Amino acid sequence: MRGQAGLMEVGTVSVHTTSGRGMSAEEWADLCMQKILYVGDQSIPAIRDQAQAYQTEIKKVLVHYFSKAIRSDRTTLYNILLKQGQKDMADILFKQL
Repeated sequence: MRGQAGLMEVGTVSVHTTSGRGMSAEEWADLCMQKILYVGDQSIPAIRDQAQAYQTEIKKVLVHYFSKAIRSDRTTLYNILLKQGQKDMADILFKQL
């Protein structure tokens, strides 16, 4: 999108950080929900309530599958570490789940 004097407008930029860890499945699901379904404060109450209930259900599904994806990736890394003879490191990976 072009702004004044040929400048580009990029829209809203947000940053989400954690300290000493990666983001959890719940945190990723919250970010996804902000992109999937927006519920405006000015919405008709009945529609807003229905949309918020829908958000809650979608988030549960996202958390479920993100958690499975994380566990699957950990399983892959665990097996790679075992093949490399790094059983101690592989065990540490699974203790975090």
